[in-house]
Amino acid sequence: MNKIILLLLLTFSINCFSQTQAEMNQQAYASYNKTDKKLNTVYQKILVKYKTDKLFVANLKKSQRIWISFRDAEMDMKYPNYPNQNYGSIHPTCRAVYLTELTESRIKTLNVWLNGIKEGDACSGSVKTN
Repeated sequence: MNKIILLLLLTFSINCFSQTQAEMNQQAYASYNKTDKKLNTVYQKILVKYKTDKLFVANLKKSQRIWISFRDAEMDMKYPNYPNQNYGSIHPTCRAVYLTELTESRIKTLNVWLNGIKEGDACSGSVKTN
C-alpha cells in the first residue's frame, strides 16, 4: 500500500512540474521581457528626474546606447555564432537568462541615480543626494 501511494505521489509530482523546452524558453523570455520593461521604466524615471540637467541627460542617453552595445557584445562573447556550433534546444533559455542577468545589473547601476545617495558623499558626481 505504501509503495502504491509513493508511486502515485511520484507520478503526480513529475507530471505536475514537467515543462517542454518550448515552454521553458517562453518562460525565460517572459522573465527577460519583464526585466527589460523594468529597465526602461527606471531609465524613463531618471530622464524625468534629471530633465533640467541637459548635459547629464545627453550623457545618460550616450551611456545607455553604449550599454546596449556592451550587452550585445557580451551575448556574442558568451554564445559565439560559430559556423558549425549548435548549443541545443536549451540555448534560447540560456540566452534569456543571461540577458536577464545583464539587465538586472544595469538596473542596479541606474537605480543609484533614481534613488540618490546620502548627502555628504564627496564623490557623488551627478547623482542627486537625499
